[in-house]
Order: sequence, then C-alpha cells, then structure tokens
Amino acid sequence: MGGPMQTIWLGGAEWLAVLRIGLGLWWLESWRHKDKKGWFERGTGIAWAADVAGKHRWAAVRTGFRRIVAPRPKVMAYLVVYAELALGLGLVTGFLTPVALVAGLLLNLLYLVLMIHDWAEQGQNAMMALISLVALFAMAWQTWSLDEAIGLFL
Repeated sequence: MGGPMQTIWLGGAEWLAVLRIGLGLWWLESWRHKDKKGWFERGTGIAWAADVAGKHRWAAVRTGFRRIVAPRPKVMAYLVVYAELALGLGLVTGFLTPVALVAGLLLNLLYLVLMIHDWAEQGQNAMMALISLVALFAMAWQTWSLDEAIGLFL
C-alpha cells in the first residue's frame, strides 16, 4: 500500500494520541456534568434508564435491564458514574489504554442499544465507539502515554 503517512504539524502517532486524549476528555466531561447527588442519593440516572429500557422495542433490552440493572440500582449508579471517570482518566493519561478503549467501546455500545430511539445519543455514542475502535487498532498508546513510558502493550 502507500508510503509513510503524511500529516500536518504532528506525526501520525501524535495525532492518534490527540484523538485518544480527546476521547478521554469526552468521558471526563460526561462524568463531570452528571448530577452525582441525584445519581447516588435519589437514583435519578438508573430510574431514567429504567424508564427508557421499560419502553424499549427489543424485549432483550427490557429483560436484561430488569434482571441485571433493576435489582442493583445503587451499585449500577456507582458503576456507571465511576466507569466514565476511570475511562476518562485512563485515556487522557494513556494508562491501561487498550483496556480503557475496549471498556469504553462496550459501554458506548450498551448506551447506543439502550437509547436506540434518541438520535442525538446515537450520534454521540456511535462516534465515541468509532474513535475507540480506531484508537485501539492504531495502538494510540504508543505516544504521550504512561503505557509507553513504562513499556506496557508495546
């Protein structure tokens, strides 16, 4: 196929690091803007998701939510909120990057399936999933990452 990649200003590996860091900042913003008191004390996030899942067109989503999430609303609230924080921190710092990329891809796909009727959410989750996939297959932890600094995943 073609010769070396040509880029402007930064090299290809650096642009992939920018993409990875940008995705991490997106996860951190998702974490930052959540009403944690609402999620943890009043259960607003899981209650909203339960409402969405309860009206879902796919029985598997309704059943899965009812069996897995609904019996554990507090645990699931903490899991979702702190998963977004962990993903953001992992991607921005480039620590355990492939793990964060796979976990983020799976979380975005879960969000995408749950909110299949919401076009705005579909776009956001589809783009975040695509970035995760590109960063994973391009090994975007090779530059500007703790993984690179300590020799992980090289």
